[in-house]
Amino acid sequence: MAYQTLNPYTGEVVKTFTPHTDADVEQALAAGHALYKSEWAAPANMKARLQSLAKVADIMEARKEELARIISIDMGKLIGQSRNEIDSCVGIARYYAENGERLLAPVPYPDVLGEAWVEHHPIGILLAVEPWNFPLYQLIRVIAPAVAIGNPMVVKHASNVPQCAQAMEDVMREAGLPEGAYTNLFINPEQVAAIIADDRVQGVALTGSEYAGSIVAGQAGAKLKKSTMELGGNDVFVVLDDADVTRAAATAVGARLYNAGQVCTAAKRYIVQEGVAEEFTRLVVEHFNNVVMGDPLDENSTLAPLSSRRAKEDLQQQLDRAVANGAKLLCGGAAVPEKGEFFAPVLITDIERSNPAYFEEFFGPVAQLYVVKDDDAAVALANDSHYGLGGTIFSGDVERAKRLAARIETGMVFINQGSDSVGELPFGGVKRSGFGRELGDLGIKEFVNQKLVVVA
Repeated sequence: MAYQTLNPYTGEVVKTFTPHTDADVEQALAAGHALYKSEWAAPANMKARLQSLAKVADIMEARKEELARIISIDMGKLIGQSRNEIDSCVGIARYYAENGERLLAPVPYPDVLGEAWVEHHPIGILLAVEPWNFPLYQLIRVIAPAVAIGNPMVVKHASNVPQCAQAMEDVMREAGLPEGAYTNLFINPEQVAAIIADDRVQGVALTGSEYAGSIVAGQAGAKLKKSTMELGGNDVFVVLDDADVTRAAATAVGARLYNAGQVCTAAKRYIVQEGVAEEFTRLVVEHFNNVVMGDPLDENSTLAPLSSRRAKEDLQQQLDRAVANGAKLLCGGAAVPEKGEFFAPVLITDIERSNPAYFEEFFGPVAQLYVVKDDDAAVALANDSHYGLGGTIFSGDVERAKRLAARIETGMVFINQGSDSVGELPFGGVKRSGFGRELGDLGIKEFVNQKLVVVA
């Protein structure tokens, strides 16, 4: 496994990193475990840890442009979207720095056996296995709550974003976190399995594909280690017949093409009621055909390349298979620049349940269109999925949308806006989209010893 930056726009190998050895891994685990056993991890030291987290936010804000360029060069994201990612990281770090003490305060319970409360204590080293599509945001989602509670971390990042991985470790060190609090490791799957099996490691957090999640969750389960899995999605974008169609279509396009469609919560299945389907389709096709594919560092570009040549080839194979099984192209196949791993936006329809595309996640700018008669049909189609991450409903009647939201089997639903993620709100899904939550008050308590204390 080569840890190297291969710029998806220029094709240039920017930088290659040397993998860490087993001895390096042992050094990281020893330092993390020693820190866990020290005063640093104690609840009484929380204020000092939260101060370090506030420094993380300050540093990332001050280095915003530099970090954004690293993201765009590592994995090809539009520079404006990379800046937005840094803003998200800053917001999450600040949220936990300012609210960690409140979120982890002891919780009183009824006096049945006597005075009772639950305290929140760290559990030990956490392993995070993270993806490339939001290479700093995915990290801060687990870093911030871990620092707040006092769990040291070792991290295996995606092999194609090594500069991002190193940059985050540099930020942690600059913020004053001690040795062992956060260690980036350039390691292989066998080393990941060995870390999970190590008694000093007590939790595993993974964001990635269903395939990777099933392997890592199985390894963690076999060792009775707590894990959270944030996996794939096939999110619906439901447009009801009373919706503002112009606004819905514009939001649907952004929700599908953001980060070149390489988003687990992207709007992948448009479910549109008959009365507005024609207008919605026309507007989406118009938007799709007007994207500007170009250098991610150019402010005028509106669609970035995919993250790699393999990602582009895999997506094309998926699309070809969908069409071979009866799907109809409403738009797609436009010419792309010779330079860069670009994929022109595609809208497909007439997707039967027997078509592999019906259940697959397309990780790129390919949207599916389904036209339905009524609310019940929209819900039935939305729930006929192996995934259950997020979803969006557009309607002129918010109460109607709320009723539908209650019936859709996902971890998140957004009404009259595209999906988003902020520190205050929990993030996660059901079914094959994984289990557990990150962010918010729920995320900070995933890897915590919720210790009951009772006084007679």
